[in-house]
Amino acid sequence: MNDNFDNIFYTQPVGEAEKAERLDKFLAKVMPSLSRSQAQRLIVSGNVVCDDATIADNSFKVRVGDVYQIFIPEATDAEPEPENIPLDVVFEDEDLLVVNKPAGVTVHPAPGAYSGTLVNALLYHCRDNLSGIGGVKRPGIVHRIDKDTSGLLVVAKNDLAHQGLCAQFFEHSIERTYYAVVYGLPNPLSGRIEKNIGRSRFDRKKMAILENGGKFAATNYKTLENFNGAAALVQCNLETGRTHQIRVHMASIGCNLVGDQLYVKSKKTSLKGLDNETMELVNHFPRQALHAASLGFIHPRSGKKLQFFSDFPDDIQNLLAKLRREFSLKTKE
Repeated sequence: MNDNFDNIFYTQPVGEAEKAERLDKFLAKVMPSLSRSQAQRLIVSGNVVCDDATIADNSFKVRVGDVYQIFIPEATDAEPEPENIPLDVVFEDEDLLVVNKPAGVTVHPAPGAYSGTLVNALLYHCRDNLSGIGGVKRPGIVHRIDKDTSGLLVVAKNDLAHQGLCAQFFEHSIERTYYAVVYGLPNPLSGRIEKNIGRSRFDRKKMAILENGGKFAATNYKTLENFNGAAALVQCNLETGRTHQIRVHMASIGCNLVGDQLYVKSKKTSLKGLDNETMELVNHFPRQALHAASLGFIHPRSGKKLQFFSDFPDDIQNLLAKLRREFSLKTKE
């Protein structure tokens, strides 16, 4: 058993309803902070004890009245290595840089993705010139966008820039504009979605709208193009920056993002009137059709207002071109 522990927890006594339940399932149920896979790793690594005996079998059947002691090992940061990965640098000075992140690149190392991340590329590009406030795994990272979202990201090269940018994010004064291709047509065509977001109680990979709890989240949206009600191009301006905010907020009004495998209920969403080629492209778009197109903030040192823009990447341009052509032809007919 690991000798270095961050926390030690005790479960509630096993009740009649849990009698003979698998240990991994029981731990995940009584400790909402643990996923079942996390519980399994703790068990097989010898960090679950009952009556001074280590239980290392995930399928062990719990017994009525038993109390399990769970040892949570201290987190250890794996130091990411510099990697010579090309960066699309939009702006750079002694304090910060703005990069245009392609879809498919994770921002910072995480389990299963310790290399090939934006941080690995930044460590190579900036050498030792990155703010340390974010810690070993997140040097210079002030905010993040999802792996499969493309677009603009600002990175701090020193602590002054990091603190100044974080203050602006905290005050919601950073201007961030995203463009999304969604299924259906928002109703109304423009508006403000103000719904709290928190971790889904049913699927830990998902975020969800929560009536009670969660964090305040606000998105202003405007429909820019209507593809005959089958799909739409929508501009989203964030007031807050919650995990998966646009994806969850748009889904909450019935307009899931095209290509979003996590929040779209069916990969084969019906799109009336589309030809088979366009239908195939839309329903099998390989990532959520979301692009961080505009970023504006006050430079932490100079006090000047900076504004940056990023064109749609090729995949979204192709998607929009197909939709525009399809519905232009329909209109002419």
